[in-house]
Amino acid sequence: MGERGSGGDVNSNVLVARSTGDAQLDKAVWQWLSWDKNPKTKEQIESLLQAGKHKELRDRLCSRLSFGTAGLRSAMGAGFCYINDLTVIQSTQGIYKYLERCFSDFKQRGFVVGYDTRGQVTSNCSSKKLAQLTAAVLLAKDVPVYFFSTYVPTPFVPYAVQELKAVAGVMITASHNPKEDNGYKASPRLEVYWENGAQIKSPHDKEIIKCIEECVEPWDGSWNENLVDTSPLRRDPLKKICDCYMEDLKKICYHRELNMQTSLKFVHTSFHGVGHDYVRLAFQAFGFQDPIPVPEQRDPDPDFPTVKCPNPEEGESVLELSLRLAEKENARVVVATDPDADRLAVAEQQNGCWKVFTGNELAALFGWWMFSRWKENCSQDADVKNVYMLATTVSSKILRAIALKEGFHFEETLPGFKWIGSRVKDLLDNGKEVLFAFEESIGFMCGTSVLDKDGVSAAVVIAEMAAYLESKNQTLEQKLAEIYETYGYHKAKTSYFLCYDPPTIKRLFERLRNFDGPQSYPRFCGDYSILHVRDVTTGYDSSQPNKKSVLPVSKSSQMITFTFQNGCVATLRTSGTEPKIKYYAEMCAPPEQSDRSFLEEELQKLIAALIANFLEPDKNGLIWRSA
Repeated sequence: MGERGSGGDVNSNVLVARSTGDAQLDKAVWQWLSWDKNPKTKEQIESLLQAGKHKELRDRLCSRLSFGTAGLRSAMGAGFCYINDLTVIQSTQGIYKYLERCFSDFKQRGFVVGYDTRGQVTSNCSSKKLAQLTAAVLLAKDVPVYFFSTYVPTPFVPYAVQELKAVAGVMITASHNPKEDNGYKASPRLEVYWENGAQIKSPHDKEIIKCIEECVEPWDGSWNENLVDTSPLRRDPLKKICDCYMEDLKKICYHRELNMQTSLKFVHTSFHGVGHDYVRLAFQAFGFQDPIPVPEQRDPDPDFPTVKCPNPEEGESVLELSLRLAEKENARVVVATDPDADRLAVAEQQNGCWKVFTGNELAALFGWWMFSRWKENCSQDADVKNVYMLATTVSSKILRAIALKEGFHFEETLPGFKWIGSRVKDLLDNGKEVLFAFEESIGFMCGTSVLDKDGVSAAVVIAEMAAYLESKNQTLEQKLAEIYETYGYHKAKTSYFLCYDPPTIKRLFERLRNFDGPQSYPRFCGDYSILHVRDVTTGYDSSQPNKKSVLPVSKSSQMITFTFQNGCVATLRTSGTEPKIKYYAEMCAPPEQSDRSFLEEELQKLIAALIANFLEPDKNGLIWRSA
């Protein structure tokens, strides 16, 4: 059981009388009702027990939270597999155990805790309360805790871990997920990453899970959420971190005078999240006038009354209010941060029409911008071969094309910024210069002050880029076309199918691994010839001399990439946090091939073949993404 703690008292006769007939489930029910001190979630389990809903109890209590691509994530609610007061206490106890083992100076250096504004009434659960319980576990163990006095963007936590030289940090957020979902993002700086705040990855996530399982019973003091108000070990890092972050941001500001003079106006929406105050400060740091806020969406509201889904990645449909305001205010550019302000969407108006850029298109613009600014401002003896940009393997290859022509290095990582952050840290430790990194799902890292995606810095960098281009009588869209003409047209499409049956997902991917016989990947997809196959789930890569993938093996998720003879690269993968099978496809053409309509048509045909031959949605009962 591990360290004994302060569970609640439960009448054992009542539990025996309500036995489910399943010893494992009975034990889990007893544990929950003994340990949970939140009346709402305790009542949910009691009600299910009284109603004899044993299957739902088993679903809730007989599995645990696990790490996905970005931390522990689940819906809010009662049960060991959901986010709630008890599971956050258990998770923090496991993190404490692991950090105590790894760091002899843990109690000198401390721990950072941040949170957004999410909440759920039915579970009496909110990000702030969960953050207070996280802090309580650590303060009760005499660990100094840097606890932000108000909500902050997710990037502030990894930044604070680095700036304050803390051992680790936790951000409690649901990002842009639906309103019942509250994620618990842990970013301990362990081993080689402990001085930068990069998200944790294997083996630390697995070791933390083991530690959680060793100490599931709440310790004395773990439920004392008031410790953040009374403990002398609690410190508020808000002002210092905000000031330092904005000062560091100026390192990637190149045209402050131009920014001060520009007539260009910007609208910003934070989607009822934490972003607006911080984006406004970032604009001031760059010399801009404040961006115009969307009044209905400026202030935090966990119910998101104006949008079905607070995800700016969904495009024009969720940007409706900001686009209408921009038209009214004669603002040409809209910047939209997701609720925890680590992602960025951008729209630009031209000739009465709005262009909403994809993550891959924005990456082309950022890549061009960060390299051209480096080139203009670097010292005479600077070596371009020391410069790096990175992207996840399911993202556009446009940075690779720019790198090939300009002479800097481009690297790919597995999906998820935890892989980018740790690789960037490795490169920096080896004296390399990293200018930019991204993932196609509108996550961008400009510079290296934060080794994670950051919507606040990305918003102000795109504003400076737009103001600079405006001074050259050019729009973002025109510059994007010029980039593609110079480095080759890259047309990408990403979408997904829902699948709630894990055995179906496994069967689908196993079929691809044994397509033309045992351990034989497909050589064609319909009429399209396949040049190479990479399967990071098994570690196979047909393009390598030894047939082994250069990317780390990731057995916990499914991901197969096909490189086609016609220049298309397509990846099928499962989501780390949702019941989705995602597909990513991109046509990568050399600069001399400028027939865009042919490339787009070819991409559409290949995607149709991919869906029909490899995914087989009707046969597998896959649900198409709703329009």
